[in-house]
Amino acid sequence: MLRKLGVGSTWTFSRIAGLAGLGFAILIASTNAFLVPAGLPHTGAETNDVVQFFTTQQNTVGLASALAPIAWVLATLFGAGAVSVLWRSDREHGTAWSLVGFAGVIMQNVTFTGVMATRLALASTTAQDSSTIAGLWALHNALFVFNGTFLALAMTGLSISGRRDGLIRRWHSGIGLLAAALQFGSAVLSPLAIDDPGTVSLLGLVGWLIWVVWIVAYSITLIRLTSVPIQAIPNNRRTGPVESHRQADLPDGQRRHPAQQRVEPPESAQA
Repeated sequence: MLRKLGVGSTWTFSRIAGLAGLGFAILIASTNAFLVPAGLPHTGAETNDVVQFFTTQQNTVGLASALAPIAWVLATLFGAGAVSVLWRSDREHGTAWSLVGFAGVIMQNVTFTGVMATRLALASTTAQDSSTIAGLWALHNALFVFNGTFLALAMTGLSISGRRDGLIRRWHSGIGLLAAALQFGSAVLSPLAIDDPGTVSLLGLVGWLIWVVWIVAYSITLIRLTSVPIQAIPNNRRTGPVESHRQADLPDGQRRHPAQQRVEPPESAQA
């Protein structure tokens, strides 16, 4: 019975998803940590700077591209784990915000596949073919700025669902929605100023940094779901689990996620 409830199981899916989320955050942060100092051109950079980087840093681009599939797998596991925890609450509320968030995670994976594919293509294009490089770089920029749309969806959906479920705290949901607004604003405005993004790029950068903090905090929350001992919940055939009715009588702000509850055994068991 305890095994069915997940008690004593170290590698629950929520913990795997949380570890995957941490791995994803570490991977994307470390990848950018060596790409940017290496001279990765910013959106709107001159063609000469693009040619210089992709003809001299082919090994760097190749290494980043090799790590990218690992990041996409980790992001998918994180999103799926969050949905597995939040879906029941969404159904009770008649919503599907967690699915909105998961759709955002999947779409950002797809969009960034295009970003990495164009970087690989740029690294394998000869320096003399400047017109091809200019075209590939324009495609790269378009995919890169639109990716903010899907990061915004991911943070919006999982922040709203996580807050309504009681899984995450108010500040955590708040920074997620703030970062989502910054990312979405950048995605909307960047195409209007793609040759000289300026402040628009700064909005996207701040939103991205908050996104990393947000996903780290969310991942830790998923990991900690298994850190509190969970005991068997007494069940009444007519009314269902006793604790679920107690929780149903509380306001949303006072409910705790089931995995964070410590349920006392029935009086008969205590005797």
